[in-house]
Amino acid sequence: MSQRVLHLVIVLGLLPGAALAADGRYMVKFADAAQGKAAVFAAGGKIALELGPQRVAAVYLPASAVAALEKSPHVEYVEDDPRRFPSAQSVPYGIDMVQAPLAWPLATGVNRTVCVIDSGFYVGHQDLQSAGVSGYPAGWDKDGCGHGSHVSGTIAALNNADGVVGVLPNGVNLHMVKVFGDDCSWTYSSGLVDALNRCRSAGANVVSMSLGGSFKSITEQRAFNDAYAAGVLSVAAAGNGGNTTFSYPASYSSVISVAAVDSAKQHASFSQRNSQVELAAPGVAVLSTVPWLESNSLTVDGASYQANYVDGAARTAGVLGALVDGGLCDSVGSFAGAVVLCQRGTISFLDKVKNVQAGGGAAAVIYNNAPGNFFGTLGTGNTSAIPAISLSQEDGQFLVSQKLGLSGTVVSLLSKPASGYEAWDGTSMATPHVSGVAALVWSYNSAWTNEQIRKALQATAEDLGDAGKDNSFGYGLVQAKAALDYLINSSGGSGGFSLNAVGYKSKGQAKVDLSWSGAASASVDVYRNGSLVATTANDGAHTDSLGRVTGTFTYKLCEAGTATCSNESTVTF
Repeated sequence: MSQRVLHLVIVLGLLPGAALAADGRYMVKFADAAQGKAAVFAAGGKIALELGPQRVAAVYLPASAVAALEKSPHVEYVEDDPRRFPSAQSVPYGIDMVQAPLAWPLATGVNRTVCVIDSGFYVGHQDLQSAGVSGYPAGWDKDGCGHGSHVSGTIAALNNADGVVGVLPNGVNLHMVKVFGDDCSWTYSSGLVDALNRCRSAGANVVSMSLGGSFKSITEQRAFNDAYAAGVLSVAAAGNGGNTTFSYPASYSSVISVAAVDSAKQHASFSQRNSQVELAAPGVAVLSTVPWLESNSLTVDGASYQANYVDGAARTAGVLGALVDGGLCDSVGSFAGAVVLCQRGTISFLDKVKNVQAGGGAAAVIYNNAPGNFFGTLGTGNTSAIPAISLSQEDGQFLVSQKLGLSGTVVSLLSKPASGYEAWDGTSMATPHVSGVAALVWSYNSAWTNEQIRKALQATAEDLGDAGKDNSFGYGLVQAKAALDYLINSSGGSGGFSLNAVGYKSKGQAKVDLSWSGAASASVDVYRNGSLVATTANDGAHTDSLGRVTGTFTYKLCEAGTATCSNESTVTF
């Protein structure tokens, strides 16, 4: 018997469980229960759960105590107490809001290619497809930034037992062109044009761009005009400035500009508002895939409170200290070795953490001053020597009233790469909803054109805000099933009389290229801002030269001498 026990000690000592646990929680197998528990307490540990039949206890231990406890004659082994999660998939609110599930019985997306221009695609994620995915350049299948993986999850997260589901969960061809590095920094307009060229070479039907900038480029504008004329539908973020300025490429007439709404269909405060906004989609607290796994918690008295990382703070596999109330932490206190609870408010997160650190605190736990939790930051370029996490108002107030003086363990770890999920805000998050819906609807009939898809999305969007098209929501909230029904059952399905206007400047002269389809007459009348300006042959193309002008110009074509007219299309200089 003793030889068998010795064998177990040797073998189990090699198990990976002996590594430091992510949240400081371990399972300890006792050779002698009473002596083993005493060894745990002597090591500064706290027993969370006893498993009598197994002679095992789940305990919280400081990282420095693990190796010593493993050597105790009263302990057979120490292993990580790994987490177990329900095998369940949630549907982010935006997927239902854009009617994607209603279209799934009719359209799958398998015959469409969506090209995502972003920071990469973590091909190892459990909820992202590995088949039907390609990219450029080398390293496109890695994503240290996370932005591209989050966008891709909204488009195509798999319909499985894990995580979330995307607009196109049943198969779509994805091509990733990586233009942002692991630092999530910027790229040049020329880099974006090169990416667009590579999307076209890869056979993209839809190009999704959760990016933008304040200045337009003639080269870039013409590249998107050419792509649109070649049948590509480009979709881009309207911008997060919360103002009325234009963002590019979204504000080119050949690109769909996407604004953001929240779960109540209210305009997001950060979403830019201008005449080029064409459609709206969910862009607040959008849950999707990221290539890392955050583990942030505070454990007190056997209960674990889920937390968020305060960006810039130190990480830890587990730091212990007595729980103390620091109030607003607006001054340096006597916090030696303590886990300090700080209420949000009055001063910055950085100053709160610095005060706790200066007072000798082991960790700062900032709880909200409004219901729910929040995501905090120490500010660009700022760091701390101690970990800092955030809690909900409810958890923070409970701990202050009930648990002061007890030992608390703060864990703040980042595992990377890993299969994680996070809720993000931005028109970047709204854009892939529209890109995905466009590809989903289009997949029902690949013979439909990009113009028909665009017209259907405009015509069937759920009107929000002011009646009709407005600067906040454009035509409204994109609706997949309504657009599909429109194309199947109405004139939109057979083409209709469709117009697209693309504006640009050449040597300072404003010009507008008009392209159309569906007119039956020999010639068409061209209307600008309601006035007839030309009658031209029905050959599908016409250029209107405006000279050196600024302003907004709305075009409409009619079959010559009749009231049979196209949609309106607007350009701004």
